[in-house]
Amino acid sequence: MELIFATHNKGKLLEVQRLLPKSIKLLSLEDIACHKEIPETGDTLEENALVKAQYVTSHYGYDCFADDTGLLVDTLNGAPGVLSARYSGPEKDPKANMAKLLKEMKGEENRKARFKTVIALIIQEKPNFFTGIAEGTITEVKRGNQGFGYDPIFLPLGAQQTFAEMSLSEKNQISHRAKALEKLTKYLNQLADQET
Repeated sequence: MELIFATHNKGKLLEVQRLLPKSIKLLSLEDIACHKEIPETGDTLEENALVKAQYVTSHYGYDCFADDTGLLVDTLNGAPGVLSARYSGPEKDPKANMAKLLKEMKGEENRKARFKTVIALIIQEKPNFFTGIAEGTITEVKRGNQGFGYDPIFLPLGAQQTFAEMSLSEKNQISHRAKALEKLTKYLNQLADQET
């Protein structure tokens, strides 16, 4: 089975490739010569994921899945949420995003937060959604240099290390994206079983 993952993010692509079964040939936007930054115009993670998947399916004719992930901080009423990648501005600068968040959280006792990933899969023209959540807290300083995005300031529940201090395989055991992908993989395996 050939599937497009609607992303330009190499870190994300690597994470996903490690999690999907070998029977699925995963292609990125670069592989189909889509260099466009697909606009995320939705008000929710679900809408944004669907917009990206629909764009690829309608313009390139491939079955496709796309994800959108948000960091939801309790004390900020769920912000940065759907604007996580553009929190400090349209240039999507992870360092600036983290700096802004840490500044807003300065002195805050309630540091509870969660990462939420929503995957929209369009297969045989039908949309399906898969969600994964990782609970945790926002650290007071950045720790680690693995991963991407907000990983250096997110400490998963029950862990001693931030996502950025973990190896990719450690992160993939507990991350929001891994949980959503597990549901996606289960669904794709069921489809494959039906076809055999």
